[in-house]
Parts: sequence; structure tokens; C-alpha cells
Amino acid sequence: MKITIIAVGKTATSYIQNGIDTYMKRLRHYLPVELVIIPDIKQTRALTSAEQKVREGMAMLQMLQPGDRVVLLDERGVELSSRDFSERLSKRMNQGLRRLVFIIGGPYGFSDEVYTRADSLLSLSKMTFTHEMVRLFFVEQVYRAMTILAGEPYHHD
Repeated sequence: MKITIIAVGKTATSYIQNGIDTYMKRLRHYLPVELVIIPDIKQTRALTSAEQKVREGMAMLQMLQPGDRVVLLDERGVELSSRDFSERLSKRMNQGLRRLVFIIGGPYGFSDEVYTRADSLLSLSKMTFTHEMVRLFFVEQVYRAMTILAGEPYHHD
């Protein structure tokens, strides 16, 4: 199984990008993983938030392939412990899924079309974080899940 993480906009904060790079490198030891960045929409001042979500959503949907399992990182999603998240990843891996796609939305969230395509919603927390921080936190949690599945001592209960 391959994990693809799709996010809107580049990571401008260097220490956050360094952390993302570190965990992406560590993750590749366990399974194929990629982070795909959708460029920021240009000239957003002339757009409503709904129009921006639609444009970003179109770009997200173009990145998807038939058969992808799509999980949106969304504040209304289910909250899981790290161990529960690792168990869900394990189930997906055992189902023979080719590609599991996690999508981190733009500043206004997701368009209705993206919600319709999604298979599930996942929340990292009830708290609000920057999109850059969500990338780092999520990549670390995928890494943590893989170490849990491998029985490695990274995670402490």
C-alpha cells in the first residue's frame, strides 16, 4: 500500500518543513509515501471562500485515482488515539488497498465535491492548528503508527 498526502500550498516555515522532511524520510523505511502539494490558488482576493474551496477541490479531485481510499483531515472527523490510528492503517494494508490518500484542505476547508468523494473524515484534534503544523503533526502520526505496527519502542503507552 502507498500513502499519499495531498495538501494545499507550500510549507513556508523552514523548521516545520525540516520536521516534515525528517518524518517523510523515516516513513519510507516502512512503506511508499508521498506528499503532494497543490499550489495556492492565485488572485484569491477576487474569490469568495466558496469559490476558493471549489477551485482547490477541483485540483484535489484531479490528483485522485479510481480505487483510492480518501480520508479528509477535517475538524468534524473522528478522533483516534495513536494506537487506534495504527490499527486502522493496518486494516487498510491488510485489505490489499493500493493507495490510501489523506487530504489536508486549504484555509476554508473542502468543497462539497471533495466531501462527496471522501470515504471518511479524520480529526487530529478539536483545537485549531495552522495547515503547516497539521502537515507535520500528521506525518509524525503516520510514522508513529508504523512504529507501533512494527513493535518498535518509539511509542510509549
